Amino acid sequence: MQGVLQGQPAVQRRAMAKSITLLESTLPAHRVQADELLTGLLPHSGKSFRLGISGVPGVGKSTFIEALGLFLIAQGHRVAVLAIDPSSTVSGGSILGDKTRMEHLSVHEKAYIRPSPSSGTLGGVAEKTREAMLVCEAAGYDVVIVETVGVGQSETAVANMTDMFVLMQLPNAGDDLQAIKKGVMELADLVVINKADIDTSAATRAEAQITSALRLLGLHGNHDHAHYNEDIWHPEVLQISALLNQGVDSFWYRVQKFKRLQQANHKFEHRRQQQAQAWMWERIDAGLKQNFRGQETVQALLPELSQKVISGQMPASTAARQLLAAYQATGFPTN
Repeated sequence: MQGVLQGQPAVQRRAMAKSITLLESTLPAHRVQADELLTGLLPHSGKSFRLGISGVPGVGKSTFIEALGLFLIAQGHRVAVLAIDPSSTVSGGSILGDKTRMEHLSVHEKAYIRPSPSSGTLGGVAEKTREAMLVCEAAGYDVVIVETVGVGQSETAVANMTDMFVLMQLPNAGDDLQAIKKGVMELADLVVINKADIDTSAATRAEAQITSALRLLGLHGNHDHAHYNEDIWHPEVLQISALLNQGVDSFWYRVQKFKRLQQANHKFEHRRQQQAQAWMWERIDAGLKQNFRGQETVQALLPELSQKVISGQMPASTAARQLLAAYQATGFPTN
């Protein structure tokens, strides 16, 4: 498989698409094949820079990613984009329109774009995004960009699987107090104010407000940032206009600076190690939940206890404890 992934662009794209589709499958037989695939690809992965980008709908994420991707390709990089679309809670469907929004990048032979539905996964990030990253890395893409939904807890999810987390904001998006309350500022390694050309005064005010918020969070939330130290990375704010292709080079300069400082402080590898362990526990949690729901004793008790909870005859916590006790009594089946 590794040889196929490193083959000609057309062959490589097909192999990558099939690999990621296999990883996204929920069939038990496919899961066994997927595990074998990942084990084989693992020694060839981990050499890329993983960049997470999030922001509210309409902030211009796709436009920026296309501009950044084309810039990086011109610099000799190969770029993979994993774009996560929100799934409808009613129909379960997704638009998956990122390829149409990145029409120039999507057809470039040194780029690979994979839109995937979130499928209801907490945080809006597709469940198999981490595994898809490994496929892209094994195929030789040295920059992997994860574009996420930008609502709810998606920022936390993407920050926990990438080397650098970028939050995109709009001018006039709110004052610094609102920015602090959102909490996402604590996760951001870099804040980008897009569409700065539309209202330069508003963009400048937003930059000042967000910079002030980041400093306040640094003083109270992270002791490393309490005193300015040029040897560690301090979150920064940058104005750009993705549509006019302004500021993309400045953005990448800051990304490279971030990477140098993180590697020099050994935080780069430590962050990845923590993420790998968190990924393991996340998969354990998901597997246990799936196994729990499929256990026969639990399935037999669930309708009755659910109805008692709905009708107010039994507290939800009591029902949960009874179901867990029934599950534990079976000796934790693994089938």
